Amino acid sequence: MRRAALVTGASDGIGQEVARQLGRAGWDVAVHYNRNRAGADLTARAVAESGGRAVVLQADLSDPAEAMRLAGEYDAAFDRMDALVNNAGIVDRAARVEEMTADRLTRMFAVNLTAPFLLAGHAARRMSTRRGGEGGVIVNVSSVAARLGSGGQYVDYAASKAGLDALTRGLADEVAAEGVRVVSLRPGIIDTAIHGKGGEPDRANRLADRIPMGRPGTVHEIARTVLWLVSEDASYITGTTIDVSGGR
Repeated sequence: MRRAALVTGASDGIGQEVARQLGRAGWDVAVHYNRNRAGADLTARAVAESGGRAVVLQADLSDPAEAMRLAGEYDAAFDRMDALVNNAGIVDRAARVEEMTADRLTRMFAVNLTAPFLLAGHAARRMSTRRGGEGGVIVNVSSVAARLGSGGQYVDYAASKAGLDALTRGLADEVAAEGVRVVSLRPGIIDTAIHGKGGEPDRANRLADRIPMGRPGTVHEIARTVLWLVSEDASYITGTTIDVSGGR
């Protein structure tokens, strides 16, 4: 039986590559996007070309009601949930904390923390053997920023990702005996379009000298780590966060 996963933020970058890798590994995938339908369609096509079933689902995760609608649409499209990859996230322009507005913070935490909380809760209900499920894996895509703080740049983003790490630890303890593993990974500086969305398209290469390995990471390297975490090769791993950061 083919396994099924929901990958949020799968229209480009890390999420797109995670969905592609899952498809190549024999998974069916729900491809979530917000605005980039063309990118989501490309992702779905790649999954289908690998022999998997792909369903494209739209939701604006800055609205909690939209996150729950996404969960319901996933349930309508798939009769099982073996993995949730909470990948969708946003970053804003670099700023000091004293410059951050309530609107900025509300949106940042809604997308990066509230939506993952809601979706993880839904996944736990679907997967838990205590509720009749067959178990599964929840992967939260955090960031090295969670432990660095990102002072003078993105403290709000760092704080939202630190909250995601706390979700990983706490939820893992709740469902460890119910067949559900909860893990997270913290990418370092990865060469993706998110830097451009924060107003610094050259950021990954510009900061390469701060990385012990001397280069930014790739979406492929992150996706392969996610693929391992949802596999049976990682069957005794839960409640922990793995840095994929080139030593940073």
